[in-house]
Amino acid sequence: MNDRNDLAARARLLHDLHRREEPLVLPNAWDVASARLVAGAGARAVATTSSGVAWSLGAPDGDRLDRRLAVELVARIAAAVTVPVTADIEAGFAVDAAGVGETVRLVIEAGAAGVNIEDTDHRGPGPLRPVAEQAARLAAAHAAGESAGVPVFVNARVDVFLGGAAGRPHAESLRETLDRGRAYLDAGADGIFVPGVTDPETVAALAEGLAAPLNVMTGPGAPPVAELAAAGAARISVGAGLAQAAYALVERAAGELLRTGTYTGLDSGDWSFGRLNALLEN
Repeated sequence: MNDRNDLAARARLLHDLHRREEPLVLPNAWDVASARLVAGAGARAVATTSSGVAWSLGAPDGDRLDRRLAVELVARIAAAVTVPVTADIEAGFAVDAAGVGETVRLVIEAGAAGVNIEDTDHRGPGPLRPVAEQAARLAAAHAAGESAGVPVFVNARVDVFLGGAAGRPHAESLRETLDRGRAYLDAGADGIFVPGVTDPETVAALAEGLAAPLNVMTGPGAPPVAELAAAGAARISVGAGLAQAAYALVERAAGELLRTGTYTGLDSGDWSFGRLNALLEN
């Protein structure tokens, strides 16, 4: 169990790091080594990527990973870095609000100072959960932090643009995102995460319309961090981007070795065996 006072301090720091003037930039990690690399590169917090975590543990993304494995991974990462850790817990690894509250309690025990909770319903009848149902799940997450004495940062993900916006008028998707975001904030969320949006005009409209830090997910082809920050984003993450790049490198290097018998894809630059081993010494 983590020292509760220290964890509460990390959670308060995580809240403070969400600023429009200087957004929290998060290169998402998926295991201890990637978390230490991210922290060593200068990240002010470490965020996990649920998909990267699931893939590394042999499961697909989408609430398919066993909760115990997810919590154990959060504990290992939180013990390995000194910055706050925010855990992507997908939709909460639970069928109801009480179960989401229990998941949040467990990841707080594991050392998480924040959580991401999405409103996609991977096993339900529709792409997104009804607003009232999702609000109850977020309220349970907030209550778990209060009960633990840790002001865990609840980052509520709104997946309107990510999964269901194709073919819909942009204004309609924006309106639903704002309506959901406001309901989630009323339920106790601390920030709103809107993946699938990187154009500065929409980012600005979301930042203006939500009375809380806005998180966007970026990657190749998106505007640079400075432009997203100028539009109002207070938190900028890359989701599974780093994990995808790492796995793409594995495929390329393995293919080269098997097809041509050459090794250029294995060039690790300055990261020798000894340096990587030393990264995990303590």
